[in-house]
Amino acid sequence: MARPSRYAPDTLPRPHHWMEDAACRGTDISVFFPVSRGGVSTEVETRYAKTFCNRCPVQPECLRHALTFREDYGVWGGLNEDERAELIRKARREAERRRRRQREKEKANAGAAA
Repeated sequence: MARPSRYAPDTLPRPHHWMEDAACRGTDISVFFPVSRGGVSTEVETRYAKTFCNRCPVQPECLRHALTFREDYGVWGGLNEDERAELIRKARREAERRRRRQREKEKANAGAAA
């Protein structure tokens, strides 16, 4: 982990990061970026990667990171890229519904006030 500042001495304690508590810490990173090879499908490799996520104490933080930084590939927080994209689509649709309901409510209130 990097120093808090390039001017800070190496002896300063480093801030704790959620990744330090991840169940996958120390695991070969390629596990979380499945590619079909050797007759093993990406689906099987994805399920294997998710076994780490299922027991991970920082799964929500990992998923939040992937959604915040738009990680395009791999398994993050227990979801693959397609599942994360669907989660984002659902959130956008729900936000649009809320905006639409709010506009309709504002129109109705404006009509009643007139």
